[in-house]
Amino acid sequence: MNPACSAPAQRPGGQILADALAIQGVDTVFGVPGESYLAVLDGLYRHRERIRFVVCRQEGGAAFMADAWAKLSGKPGVVMVTRGPGAANASVGVHAAFQDSVPMVVFVGQVGTDFLDREAFQEIDYRRMFGQMAKWVAQIDRADRIPEYVARAFQVATSGRMGPVVLALPEDVLVQQAAVADAACHRPVRASPGEAQIGELAAMLARAQRPFVMLGGTGWTPRACEDLRAFTEANRLPVACAFRFQDLFDNRHPHYIGDVGIGVNPKLAARLRQADLVLAIGPRLGEMTTSGYTLLEAPRPKQALVHVHPGIEELGRVYQADLMIASGMPEIAAALRGVRVDASAWADSVAQARAEYEAWQGRPAIYAGATAPALDLWELVQTLKRLLPPDAILTNGAGNFATWANRFWPYAGLRTLLSTTSGSMGYGVPAAVAAAIAQPQRTVVCFAGDGDFLMNGQELATAAQYDAAPVVIVFDNGMYGTIRMHQEREYPSRVLGTELANPDFAKYGEAFGGFGARVERTAEFEPAMRAALEHARTRRRPALVHLKVDPQAITPNATLDAIRNAGAQR
Repeated sequence: MNPACSAPAQRPGGQILADALAIQGVDTVFGVPGESYLAVLDGLYRHRERIRFVVCRQEGGAAFMADAWAKLSGKPGVVMVTRGPGAANASVGVHAAFQDSVPMVVFVGQVGTDFLDREAFQEIDYRRMFGQMAKWVAQIDRADRIPEYVARAFQVATSGRMGPVVLALPEDVLVQQAAVADAACHRPVRASPGEAQIGELAAMLARAQRPFVMLGGTGWTPRACEDLRAFTEANRLPVACAFRFQDLFDNRHPHYIGDVGIGVNPKLAARLRQADLVLAIGPRLGEMTTSGYTLLEAPRPKQALVHVHPGIEELGRVYQADLMIASGMPEIAAALRGVRVDASAWADSVAQARAEYEAWQGRPAIYAGATAPALDLWELVQTLKRLLPPDAILTNGAGNFATWANRFWPYAGLRTLLSTTSGSMGYGVPAAVAAAIAQPQRTVVCFAGDGDFLMNGQELATAAQYDAAPVVIVFDNGMYGTIRMHQEREYPSRVLGTELANPDFAKYGEAFGGFGARVERTAEFEPAMRAALEHARTRRRPALVHLKVDPQAITPNATLDAIRNAGAQR
């Protein structure tokens, strides 16, 4: 008998699942081990030369690493966590992946099927828990259906609007024996624009006087970015990027005019409001990108709107666009590359918009005069421009500190930015660790606030374990800065719950075998950063630069005192 035609051999569920991951092309899994899925770890042991299991220190960090891995690789991030508390910890990363449309497959341990619905040890109904933050949530109750469920999970995560999928794994199912054939590798499905839709888009563009291109979302490839660049150059179009997606278009390019999101350049916001045609290619057009749904009025914007998005369910959800196109990013970009219209009506405006963007990059007013803080954060970014290569990967979590990377750093192209639109604190360090593991030849720098850093700073242990060498810059102003800013604006001088007592972050970095330095003045930053980069490069250990930041430098535009006084005068 031909061996290829023989019946499948008996395998335990954990081995079936591990084999399925190999077939789906998985080469890296992030996780925290748990007794609920030991059988899967045993299955992965047989694939240890092919599939790396990265041991993390907290499930939230593991999920953030999987998210960052997916953004860098273009493949689904995979995370494994144990039941109950492990799943609860991981949920922060699942939510972030859902809001960013990042493909992720999450495997969660579960109590045995014989204990279900008894509130057994660490039991949770994952369909109810993850129902609103995942594309699909399921539980595999039979070992012989594992290949089917795993293949579907990867198919759902990568098709249409991408996102996270959660599969619960009852403990007894993972040790059940089954003779079942493996499923094939998933094949992502993406929509493509119709010829008539491209023709209508071209006609709308030809009639426009003040067009505005906004890029965002996931699913972009280097070729798609190149095709889009060719389209905008040929038609002399201004290009902005949605919040936390600035790396979709080279910020140094003369057609790039800024990012649309939190802290938007007022002149850029005015251009968007005054546009007569907005080509929104990829973004969801959520609250952050639209400044609370004010830059575009809902449900019918004043501007003519073309909205392109991979998920048909997203089109028309908030905005009734004049033209809605369900398409993957490579497909729409390839179709637009050949579009040519007469650009004479707006050709001169690109240089004007670019000049406004460059002026927005200038030194903020808070660093002028005799009362300027000793540590100039704007000058810090200028130093980084000299020290870091253009393809450096910058990561950040959430907080006012991220403004310095968001507004002043020139992202050179695709996959140089790892962040979230969900405003989730604690993302930057795990993302930097994952990036340094995924692409050790590149420089990885994390911007982290003092509150933000300690939410997942323990993942520096993961970095040290896997010879990953990100450089973390901790902005220490002794408070939850963003919340304090809002507190002073709304309830001036009534400070409660926003102050922090911090450790010596430099020594914390050294504790992991890394480099640590403390910086209090502008002149101290460059030598500290050079030493950190050298340590990371030669020692393959993480490095940390601890910045003692003046609490008054709360934003580039206003001091804390100014915000407090403005609130008191209202």
